[in-house]
Amino acid sequence: MRERPTVRVVLLDPDGRVLLMKGRLPSAPDGPGAWFTIGGGVEAGETLVQAAWREIREETGFTDVALGPVIWVREGVMRLAGDEAVRMVESYLVATCPGGAPDRSGWDALERSLIDDIAWWTPADLAACPDRVFPSGLARRLTDVVEGRYPETPTLLDWP
Repeated sequence: MRERPTVRVVLLDPDGRVLLMKGRLPSAPDGPGAWFTIGGGVEAGETLVQAAWREIREETGFTDVALGPVIWVREGVMRLAGDEAVRMVESYLVATCPGGAPDRSGWDALERSLIDDIAWWTPADLAACPDRVFPSGLARRLTDVVEGRYPETPTLLDWP
């Protein structure tokens, strides 16, 4: 089974809000959407940090960003387009930026077809969200992150 290293970015603004995208999986384009952090696959020859910079630029247009450490890791099998089973290895890196409206002009055709929304969320609003959110428990996990308290080593999160 192919392994896909992925960087997820917990991108925070000065008000302690996290930027999330709402979308659907390529393997279920007509399925229900879920909210998740920005990010994507680490390309050949890239480090996690390089991939994080690239994904932030492509998905938000933001360039005034400060990157922090990897705070969480999540691993599991996901079905991609064409029903390929892939072992995902997600590293969640924290980052901060001045905030503002994301620029979607860097999105590719697949992102435009599968991503329905992108929005800033407070932990309280996220806790009240009726939609699925990934990683699960994100609202409660954000309290420490927003306050700058990061685990000494990345915390292993459950795969759904």
